[in-house]
Amino acid sequence: MTIVFAVVLGMIGLAAALVLVRMLLGPETLDRIVALDAFVVLIVAGAAVYVAYYQDGSNIPLLAAVALVGFVGSATAMRLVERRERHR
Repeated sequence: MTIVFAVVLGMIGLAAALVLVRMLLGPETLDRIVALDAFVVLIVAGAAVYVAYYQDGSNIPLLAAVALVGFVGSATAMRLVERRERHR
C-alpha cells in the first residue's frame, strides 16, 4: 500500500506544479482564480491522503473547513471580478 500512497502523492504534486504554472502565467484574472481553487482542492486531497496513510481521523474537520473556505473564497473572487468587468 505504501507504493500506492507514494504514487498518489506524486501525482498530486505534479498536478500542483502544473496548477502553479497556470496561476503564474494565466493570461486573465479568472484563470488565476480557478487555478487557486484547484490548488486548494489539491491541498485538501494531499491532506486526505495523509489522513488515510496514517489512519488518523482527527484532521477530517480541518479538511472540510479548508475546502469550504476555498470554495467561498473562489466564489467571492469570481463575483468581484464580474462586478469589476461590468463597471468598465
